[in-house]
Amino acid sequence: MSAETTPRGLRAIISIVGRCNAGKSSLINALCGQQVAIVSSQLGTTTDAVAKPYELLPLGPVTFYDTAGIDDESNLGEQRIKASKNVLAKSDVTLVVVGKEGLQSADYDIITQIQKMRIPFVVVFNKTDICLPKDEDKFWLKNQGYSYVEVSAETGANITELKNIIINMVPKELKQEQLLAGDLFKRGDIVVLVTPIDYSAPKGRLILPQVQVLREVLDKGAKGIVVQEDELVSLLNDLKTVPALIIADSKVIRGVAQIVPADVPLTTFSVLFARNKGDIKVMFEGALVIDKLQDGDKILIAEACSHHVQDDDIGRVKIPNMLKKYTGKSLEFDFCQGTDFPDDIEQYALVVHCGACMINRAEMLHRLKECTRRGVKISNYGTVISKTQGLLDRVLEPLGLT
Repeated sequence: MSAETTPRGLRAIISIVGRCNAGKSSLINALCGQQVAIVSSQLGTTTDAVAKPYELLPLGPVTFYDTAGIDDESNLGEQRIKASKNVLAKSDVTLVVVGKEGLQSADYDIITQIQKMRIPFVVVFNKTDICLPKDEDKFWLKNQGYSYVEVSAETGANITELKNIIINMVPKELKQEQLLAGDLFKRGDIVVLVTPIDYSAPKGRLILPQVQVLREVLDKGAKGIVVQEDELVSLLNDLKTVPALIIADSKVIRGVAQIVPADVPLTTFSVLFARNKGDIKVMFEGALVIDKLQDGDKILIAEACSHHVQDDDIGRVKIPNMLKKYTGKSLEFDFCQGTDFPDDIEQYALVVHCGACMINRAEMLHRLKECTRRGVKISNYGTVISKTQGLLDRVLEPLGLT
């Protein structure tokens, strides 16, 4: 897949932050070799974050984010700065761009924040064709153990070196193959994917988790069979070889579990994504909190993508109903979509997150860490559904987590 067609959640995220007029937009243009962002000497030219998919070889598909100035003092400056910091939450690597004025208080502040978030970063002294970085700034960075590089977006000086630094800084897990289920079967095995037609998906398509798992099955040289739940009995009767693994959509896991023999490994797409994008152990512990919910407890349903809500929406309708029925409690529900994630998550007894197929691993891990740091349990759609159906142990067993 090219950088343009690779799903957003599978690309490394490289954010570019810094003060107004530090040359962030010029830098992203130089990195991508094309006019991505508007360049102007007027302060606050970049308002919303500008995303540019790019093929950064030999790493692969990445997305560069050009953000608004962290010292924006315009009428909308506070909102723009908040939006820029939201980009940080999903960043795998951050470039802190410093202009000809050298390090200022806003730069020190953002470096401190990035360090607290444990995001790999490099300080980029831009505009070296006009003014070289100050010795005291370089001394401070060296003393702190922070990396820096001197470039010129105008002349292209050291842009290739900066690209190499980015490639080396990207976390190891993003350079390695991110398995969904490939470690659960071997070449030649039969893997059955139970995929009900999801009417919330675009017409004529499967939803992304199903597509990605099917592609992995094919890449691993296994035999993938896709079937709807009402044809599963017939399929299993026809097969001469017992499947090595059956993966079902969470919405039909109860019916599928009644059909699949207990000795055949069974899990769900959502559980696999919870392991791939985050920490399945944290999700499992979060699901156990369901047994302790009380009347009046608030639950946050977090969706990584924005979509039109339908009558049988899984996050807005089905999961709240399942939780109310399972607990027998009067529960309150809030919802957030896309990059929105509440700052005051301490008010929630539980956060139930979607499968995170539309965000990258760094953003999902950041959300997990934020909840853990604040003492809030978090789980995801698949683990919560399996818990309410009494099937959590079974769907986690193939992953060796029971």
